[in-house]
Amino acid sequence: MLKPLAIITTIAMSASPILASAASADTQTEAKAQGGEAPANARDPHAYSDGYTLEKGPYALAGPRQLKLADEHKFWAIQGDRIEYNDESESGVFDLLGWYGTTYDRLTIKLEGDIANGRLEESQTDILWSHAYNAYFDTQLGIRLDQYDEGIDRQWLAVGLQGLAPYWFELDMTAYLGESGRTALSLEAEYELLLSQQWILQPRAEMSFYGQDDIENGLGSGLTDTALGLRLRYEITRQFAPYIGVEWTSKFGETADIARAADNSVRDARYVVGVKFWF
Repeated sequence: MLKPLAIITTIAMSASPILASAASADTQTEAKAQGGEAPANARDPHAYSDGYTLEKGPYALAGPRQLKLADEHKFWAIQGDRIEYNDESESGVFDLLGWYGTTYDRLTIKLEGDIANGRLEESQTDILWSHAYNAYFDTQLGIRLDQYDEGIDRQWLAVGLQGLAPYWFELDMTAYLGESGRTALSLEAEYELLLSQQWILQPRAEMSFYGQDDIENGLGSGLTDTALGLRLRYEITRQFAPYIGVEWTSKFGETADIARAADNSVRDARYVVGVKFWF
């Protein structure tokens, strides 16, 4: 009668040739899979790229192919976030962004303003140097130039933070320091709710604070104004999307008192049509 240890040894010795043969077959299969030509019925790797490849097309990089993610190259872009018109008041708003540089460092210019009765009422231009703080936020340093049709132009030093917060909120926060110790703070937040692949609903909020009164430009200290908007756009392409929307604006504190004294409205609701684009 065989002992248990002898039985186990006999089974292991019998199985060894079989296991060795299976391992050899797997090795040969792997070796064959790593080389050779694709079968005749294999899927075309460029079937869904409209003929664009890494070597040709508008997005191909010149020179030899390098696995550096193009971080060493300079690019540029122009984006129109809000180009809109209100028929009732015959007024318009523009909000443009342009940049040039690399992934980590770039020159950024923000330009926004209000147009009424065919003339520019006021505008704000931020000229900033942006540096990538992490994968989601850029730090920004530069200057801001304010121009008024009726008022006194102002110049500021600017430092800010712009990027994508958790839960996909787009934030833009900038603090300003002006002449005679003037200070200001601007906060903006946006969110995009995808109703479909082309219909997008975008809530937007904006708040402004000033540290001193600026009577010449109709501004008081503290919270001066807020804007809450809701815009529905249709993306004909990712780069061009008309939209309709509504925006509620309010003035607060001394800024509201200055507006009442000038017989201007403190709260307003505007229905707008516009277009959003980038290239």
